Amino acid sequence: MLRTALRNVLAHKARLLMTVLAVMLGVAFVSGTLVFTNTISDAYQKSSEKGFEGVDVAISPDDSDDDSANPGEPPRLSQQVLDKAVKVPGAASAYGVVYGFTAVSDRDGDLLGSGFSNVGGNYYPGADGKDPRYTMTKGRAPKSAGEIALDYKSADSGDYQVGDTVRLSVDGPVRNEKIVGIFDTDDGNVAAGGSLALFDTPTAQKLFAKPGQFDGINVKAAPGTSQDALKSAIDKVLPAQAKAKTGQKLADDQAEAIKQGMSSMQTAMLVFAGIALFVGIFIIVNTFTMLVAQRTRELALMRAVGATRRQVTRSVLIEATVVGAVAAVVGLAAGVGIGAGLRSLLNATGAIVPDGPLIVAPTTVLASLLVGVVVTVVSAWLPGRRAAKIPPVAAMNSVHATPTTRGLVVRNTIGALLAAGGAAAVIAGAGMGSDGKAPMAFGAAVLVIGVFVLTPLLSRPLIAAAAPLLRIFGMPGKLARQNAVRNPRRTAATASALMVGLTLITGMTVIAQSLQEGINKMASDGLRTDFVVSMGGANGSRPLSPEVSQTLAKLPEVTAVSPQRPSPARVGGDNGVLTGVDPKAIKDLVNVDFTQGSFAGLGGTKVVIDDKTADEHHWKLGSTIPVTYEDGTSGKLTVSGVYEGNQMIQGVMADSATVTPHMSTVTDTQVMLKIKGGATDANKDLLKKKLGENPAIKVQTKQDISDEIAQAFTLMLNMLYGLLAMAVIVAVLGVVNTLAMSVFERSKEIGMLRAIGLDQRGIKRMVRLESLVISLFGGVLGLGLGVFFGWAAGELVATELPTYELVLSWDRLGLFLLMAAFVGVIAALWPARRASKLNMLSAIKAE
Repeated sequence: MLRTALRNVLAHKARLLMTVLAVMLGVAFVSGTLVFTNTISDAYQKSSEKGFEGVDVAISPDDSDDDSANPGEPPRLSQQVLDKAVKVPGAASAYGVVYGFTAVSDRDGDLLGSGFSNVGGNYYPGADGKDPRYTMTKGRAPKSAGEIALDYKSADSGDYQVGDTVRLSVDGPVRNEKIVGIFDTDDGNVAAGGSLALFDTPTAQKLFAKPGQFDGINVKAAPGTSQDALKSAIDKVLPAQAKAKTGQKLADDQAEAIKQGMSSMQTAMLVFAGIALFVGIFIIVNTFTMLVAQRTRELALMRAVGATRRQVTRSVLIEATVVGAVAAVVGLAAGVGIGAGLRSLLNATGAIVPDGPLIVAPTTVLASLLVGVVVTVVSAWLPGRRAAKIPPVAAMNSVHATPTTRGLVVRNTIGALLAAGGAAAVIAGAGMGSDGKAPMAFGAAVLVIGVFVLTPLLSRPLIAAAAPLLRIFGMPGKLARQNAVRNPRRTAATASALMVGLTLITGMTVIAQSLQEGINKMASDGLRTDFVVSMGGANGSRPLSPEVSQTLAKLPEVTAVSPQRPSPARVGGDNGVLTGVDPKAIKDLVNVDFTQGSFAGLGGTKVVIDDKTADEHHWKLGSTIPVTYEDGTSGKLTVSGVYEGNQMIQGVMADSATVTPHMSTVTDTQVMLKIKGGATDANKDLLKKKLGENPAIKVQTKQDISDEIAQAFTLMLNMLYGLLAMAVIVAVLGVVNTLAMSVFERSKEIGMLRAIGLDQRGIKRMVRLESLVISLFGGVLGLGLGVFFGWAAGELVATELPTYELVLSWDRLGLFLLMAAFVGVIAALWPARRASKLNMLSAIKAE
């Protein structure tokens, strides 16, 4: 039986090649994902470990929640803490760390390092005049205001040399600094493509903190002193709201953070690999069904001479094991290439990855082999079992056992129950808000399974609906329709493979376009402002200097301007934020509806709050709210209005003149303004010019804000399209497989058609139309399920985004249906050509 199984593997090379390709694509994506994520994780981990090589103990502010402390960030570390730390037993040296956002422009005024992060820090010379974190390769370290040192990668990108003047920005206003040094570093941000500018310590403290303050202190242990011993000694001199960690603990925490960060990416990519493998299952089942059908008499003869059912099934599974092993090995090799290619692609996008070797872990090899073999064997088990059950006499007489009426009734009943139950669970989940995710996911899986089971039943009426169009093509069209429903189970399995990909593509498109519409409506409904000015940066909103709003307010063209100035505070006993605004201008810049009061009362100690906050604390118009400001000062606030909050405008708004005196560092998140002439390109250019053509400052209209938010969804959607393209490719192989099977089974019939006058062109058209009908059948099912799932998921989104509304892009849906038709046309090329080339006499004589 083993020799027979191995012989059969080699006897059907073309058929098995398609199975190998289907499995290989899924395995390649699994192994490629593991190689890529392991490589990136290892590179970042080693880079971070290098950054901690000179750190035995790190001291930082303790940001743990403490209601007894003042609201906001914990206080920075003082010079006194540094002086005490360097004097503890076992400490060899110590230096203070100061850092913050610093945007450096190139010679064309564009931002350097925008692909990752833009950071500024301090150069802290030790007793030898050097900072252990940085090695000067050219020039010297900065020693006074007006001087900086730049990392060598940014210097190369910006074509800067020692002695050049560079434009940069820390919090808004443009600064012109002289480059006095270029350095090398193991800093992970630089290794990943970010920019790093170094100032002397007093200048860095003035820019990012306050004189004499540090964001962190790193201590080096003396020879013979362990990190734990040094930490214990330092713990004794630490002030309140400060903590110490060993360098090893920092490295371990960083490694864990990197691992968790990569985990979500790995999970998402493995999901799509699973989808491709799932689609490949249909191809494998069809392939082995076809191979078993071709060998029906052979298997019957084996049964007649003494082979048991178990041996027949085992022979099919041995074939599947060999095919799966070959596909797994080839897929693993292809996956290594995919992993390397994804890393290069990531570098090409600007998100530069630290250097490091390509990691092919033993778990990757094992997972690839197991996935390839297990998926193939499991998929081949049903055809093998079905072949073993055919009675030998019936098989030798070519009397194939067709599904019984009872079997079809049972199948359709089960499918209907699953589909109905799944749809009910999805609908119920859609009405449960944020609690409906689990029921909806479960219902979606059950519904898809139910549709799979029902697909043979659905194929006849849906394909029959295409009959009027097929009649246009005459006899080939009529034959194509009959051939498509001749074996409903096989046709259904092929259509289901395409349905999976289109369901996901359609569902995600519906959600993404509906989100875009909701975001546009949110911006237009929530804002009246013409422009919003904020700091750029890859890592989100950055502090903006109050000088920006002051500069804008002085422009004669600006008619109204207000900053959004967040100030940490304890409001009503809870830690939160007071947002300082201009009480006179804010009513012209935001668009909110008040349920109580209005903006008219805003000012002094009177505030306005959103309705959710009011309901949560049972506040209403005239309520008195106790408040503790950032500096620890206590006071009372009075509610002068309650408004309906939205995603753009929410929280507690207060007079900026009230909160500013209590802030340790006065910064804004953004500035809203109205200008004569409205939101025109000329006015945008005017504002940029007045703000110094600063590459770090964004001047945006409401539409710009919507587009920026939607850009992330668009990028993600395009990535998902690319990932799902693999599932569509596998589905194409499935259609090719089914048509090849159909041509083989109908060789005698095709020969007869040729003999009675149907020419080669008619044969090709018949096969192509059959492929087109099967693909469109899968496309229609996919579009229907995708729209349904898109609607259901949108109901959950709407609970978080009230402006969300369902958008069906008919042109995009039509494009997907055309794509399904294109798949059918492409997949039919080889089977149609093969059918037309059959020798009619040989085909008629075929068994």
